[in-house]
Amino acid sequence: MHESETTDGAAFLARCKAFEGREVDALVAPDPVNQAMIRHWVEAMGDANPVYTDPDAAAASVHGEIIAPAVMLQAWTMPGLHGNARGPGDTNPQSQLLNLLDDAGFVGVVATDSEQEYVRMLHLGDHITARSVIDEVSTEKRTALGVGHFITTRIDYTDADGELVGTQRWRILKFRPGTGRGAAAPPAAAAPEAEPPRRMPRPRPGTTLDNLFFFEGAMERRLLIQRCAACQVLRHPPQPRCDRCGAYDWDTVEACGRGTVYSFVVNHYPQVPAFDYPLPIGLIELEEGTRLVAQIVDCPIEDIVVGMAVEVTWLDDDPELVVPAFRPARSGS
Repeated sequence: MHESETTDGAAFLARCKAFEGREVDALVAPDPVNQAMIRHWVEAMGDANPVYTDPDAAAASVHGEIIAPAVMLQAWTMPGLHGNARGPGDTNPQSQLLNLLDDAGFVGVVATDSEQEYVRMLHLGDHITARSVIDEVSTEKRTALGVGHFITTRIDYTDADGELVGTQRWRILKFRPGTGRGAAAPPAAAAPEAEPPRRMPRPRPGTTLDNLFFFEGAMERRLLIQRCAACQVLRHPPQPRCDRCGAYDWDTVEACGRGTVYSFVVNHYPQVPAFDYPLPIGLIELEEGTRLVAQIVDCPIEDIVVGMAVEVTWLDDDPELVVPAFRPARSGS
C-alpha cells in the first residue's frame, strides 16, 4: 500500500514533522572520561597511538596530555540495555514518533548513517552530557528497502561547563517491508479480512557491486568470502579495495561453514515484526579466519557461550531472500 491509501498523505506527514525540534532526552555520562575505558577501546580497535595511553608521549604531542579517541564521543553516554527499553506507552517523543510510524505500517527499521563533528578533543576528567533532539522527519521516500521516512536525530555533546565538544547526527529509515525494489505490484483488491496474518518479510539488505555475490551465493546455500586476487587475503565484509596490498581485483572462495562464536549479543528492543525476540546475534569466526555477523539459531540463549563451535545453516522462509545463520555444531561435523 502507498502512503495515501493509509495515512492521508500530507496530514500524516504533518503529524510526523510536528516532532521536529522536540528534545528526546538528556543523558549524563555515568563516569568521567577515564583511562580504563580508553584502554579497553583502543585494545579492542587495535589502535596503538600512544597519545591515548602513554602520558609521556601524550605530553610531547600537540595535545599536551592524554586524549580520548574522537570516535569514542558517543560511548561515554550510551545507556545499557535497560536504558533503551521503551514500549508503546512511553511518553518519550522519539518513542511516540516511532510508534506513529509503526501504526502506519512503517515497521521496518535500518540505521543508514551517522555523522560526527568534533569541536575539541576530550581529556581525562571531562564529564559529558548528551542532549538529543529530533532534527528532521523526511517526506516519504522510495528506497531499495521499501517506501519510508528518514528520521534524523541530532545529539549535542557538552562538557561540565556546558561547552559544546561534539555533535552527532544519527539517521534511520522506517520503511514498509515488501515495498522495495523488486516488490510485486499491489493487488487490485484488498485481501479478505479472514485471511490469517502472515509473518513480515525480513528487511532487504542493501546490495552493491561489491557484496551482491554474497547474497547470490546465499540463495544457492553457499557461504562465499571475498578474496584479494593479488595477495590472496580473505576479507569480510566485502569492499572494493584490499587493505593489505591496495589491489582492486578480487574473487571469492567458498567457506566450509564451520567456526566459533567470537562474541554475541541478545537483542530485545526495538522489535521488528520480521524477527522473534529475544534475538541472539553472533560474531562468528570462520575456520578460514574471517568473521561475520549472523543470527544464532537452534540453541537456548542461556547455552550460548564465547568459543562455542557452530556450523552454518540457512534461513530460507522468504522465497526472495536466503541468509546464513549459525547453530551449535553437530558431533562429527
